Amino acid sequence: MANVVAIEAEVRARSGKGAARATRRAGKVPAVIYGGKQEPDLIALDPRVVIRELHRAGWQSRLYEITAGGQPIRALIRGVQFHPVSDAPEHVDFQRLTPGEQIKVFVPVHFENDGISPGIKRGAVLNVVRHAVEVYCDADHIPEQFIADLGPMDFNDAVRWHDLKGTENVKPVIVRDFVVATVVPPTKIEVVAEAGAAAAPAKGAAPAKAAAKAPAKKG
Repeated sequence: MANVVAIEAEVRARSGKGAARATRRAGKVPAVIYGGKQEPDLIALDPRVVIRELHRAGWQSRLYEITAGGQPIRALIRGVQFHPVSDAPEHVDFQRLTPGEQIKVFVPVHFENDGISPGIKRGAVLNVVRHAVEVYCDADHIPEQFIADLGPMDFNDAVRWHDLKGTENVKPVIVRDFVVATVVPPTKIEVVAEAGAAAAPAKGAAPAKAAAKAPAKKG
């Protein structure tokens, strides 16, 4: 099960663009917590906390327990809006979770044992098709990550859904046994020299420029 990260927030009294701009001027990031058949909760977050979480891998499946003047609310980050120039977070959408609720969530895939993979040791490249997999799961049993073991992987082998570890309590959104990553053999690039461009002169061959002939003697 995923770890739960506690976040302290402030309550926002008003919604709308004007109220959101006022929150940003005060040095906070406006956010909303929706879902659970309840009225949305308007909150303001410390931007340092938001940036810290976004820089950590797996934030799309990480559980957050948000406290803003009342009972803690368990939620997932569902969307982040960024400033078009500075890339600073400008708004965060959270989805409120309720026990027993089935939700869709992206779970990151962690690849391990690449150092002992026969294919990769011989120069193969790991082609990751899916860095995260979208699954259905219970709100109380969201995996922190799936594990893909690259140890036995050789040239042209593939990691599929059934190969992942940690999938016991989830169901993939894609119903087939899809590919997560492949081990691609190295490509040999043959360089063909232009005819004669790089050819060395044959042993004993005449020099490139013949010596000038001496002028013939008259009479």
